[in-house]
Amino acid sequence: MAKKNSVFICGNCTYQTAQWIGKCPECEEWNTFEEQFQGKTFTNNHTANKQQERERPKLLNEIDINQEIRTSTGINEFDRVLGGGLVKGSLILVGGEPGIGKSTLLTKVLGNLSQKDVENRVLYVSGEESTSQIASRMRRLGIENNKNMFIYHEKDLENIFAEIKTIKPRFLVIDSIQTTLSPELQSAPGTISQVREVTFEIMNLSKNQGITSFIIGHITKEGAIAGPKILEHMVDTVIYFEGDQNGYYRLLRGIKNRFGDSNEVGIFEMTGAGLMEVSNPSEYFLDDHENEGHGRCTTCILEGTRPLFVEIQALVVENKFGNSRRTTQGFDNNRLSMLIAVIEKYFGISLSFFDVYVNVAGGMKLFSRESDLCIIAAVLSSYFNKSLDSRTVWIGEVGLTGEIRSTPKMDIRLRSMQQLSYKKLITSKKNLDSKEVLINHLMVNNISELKNIFD
Repeated sequence: MAKKNSVFICGNCTYQTAQWIGKCPECEEWNTFEEQFQGKTFTNNHTANKQQERERPKLLNEIDINQEIRTSTGINEFDRVLGGGLVKGSLILVGGEPGIGKSTLLTKVLGNLSQKDVENRVLYVSGEESTSQIASRMRRLGIENNKNMFIYHEKDLENIFAEIKTIKPRFLVIDSIQTTLSPELQSAPGTISQVREVTFEIMNLSKNQGITSFIIGHITKEGAIAGPKILEHMVDTVIYFEGDQNGYYRLLRGIKNRFGDSNEVGIFEMTGAGLMEVSNPSEYFLDDHENEGHGRCTTCILEGTRPLFVEIQALVVENKFGNSRRTTQGFDNNRLSMLIAVIEKYFGISLSFFDVYVNVAGGMKLFSRESDLCIIAAVLSSYFNKSLDSRTVWIGEVGLTGEIRSTPKMDIRLRSMQQLSYKKLITSKKNLDSKEVLINHLMVNNISELKNIFD
C-alpha cells in the first residue's frame, strides 16, 4: 500500500512543515499545527477555463473610481455595522457562538431583501440544517410565500456552484463554511485546507459575478473564528455576534470592513419573533439610571462613530482576611489594579483590605481608556458611601501620575450629551479647549482635584 504524503499546516498563519512541531517559527503560536494529507492539486475550475485578457498595470489617473452602490437590508443596526448597507459583490464573514442567533439574523436580512425587489433572488445553502428546519424558521420570522427565496441543503461546492449558475441569485449564504467541502481536495470538511480553498472559490465567484455573499463561521473556545487566520484577510467584512445566550440582548460588532468604519456596533434584542433592533441603545445600558445609589457612574464611549452612554458599577467591601480581590466584568482586570494604585497614591486611602468589584452594566465590554475617570469615581463613590448624580458624565483617561488625559472625538460626545439633556460633564481641561460646551462642566487636571466632590 502506497504511503500517503502529508504536511503539517499552522492554523494561524498557514506555515507548512514536513513534521509536527510545537511552536510555529513564523507566527510563534503554540500547538497550531494540523496534519493535512496531500491529494490532488487544487485548481479553480470555474475561473481557470475562462480566456481572459491579462490586466496590465495602470497609472493612478487612468483608474476610474466608482462609488459603491449600497443596498439597505431593512435593518438599520445591521446597515450601520456594514457601513451603510450591502455592497454588490462583497464577501461577509459572520462568526459567533452556537445558538447566538447568526442564522436567525441572516434569515431575517435575506427575507427583507427578497421581498424588497422581484429581482433579488436569494440562495440559502446549509450543510447543517435540513430544508424543513430552515423553512420552519423562516415561517416563524414571517417569511412566507416568497418566490425569490431558494433553500438548498448541500455540502459539495461543485453542486452549490451548479445551482448558482441555474438560479443566478444576487445574494448567497453559506451556513457554514466549516461544513462545505471541495471534491478537489481529499481532506475532511472543516480542515484548514478545505476552509481556505472553499473561501477562495466563493470569493472569486462573488467578485466575478457580483453576488453579495455571506459565510457563517464557527468559533473556537478562545472566541476566534475557526480555521486559518487568512480566512479573515480574504473576506471584505468580518462581523462577530456577541452576547449572553441566556440574556435578551445581542451585540453585532464589526471587526473589519473594507467599505466603512470598523468597530461599529449594532444592538439587538432576542424575542419570540426573532431579533429586534434596539432603537436607543443608551437607554438599555442605562436601565433604571434615575435610581440613585452608591458606586454608580455614567461615561460615554465610542463604538465606531456611535456614542454610547454606559453605566459603571463598583462595589468596595471590607475583607478581614487580608487577601483582597479585584474582580471585573466587561473591563480589564489589570487596568483596574492600576487605577486602584493611583487612588491609593493620590487620595491617601488604603484599599489593601477591601475587595473591589467593577461591572459594566448591560454586558458591554470596554476596550478603550476614556472610562478610567468614571471607574475611579464609581470606586470612590462606593468607598465613601456617597451617591453621584446619574445625569453627570465622567470622561477621561487617567495616567500613573494621576493626570487626566485628553480624549479623541469629544465633539461627537458633546453633541450626544446635549441631545440627551445630560446636566453636567466632568473631564480634562484639554478635552474642552477651543470647544463650545453648552452644558454645565467641571474641568480637572488631576484626580486629586476630585477630593472636594467626595468630602
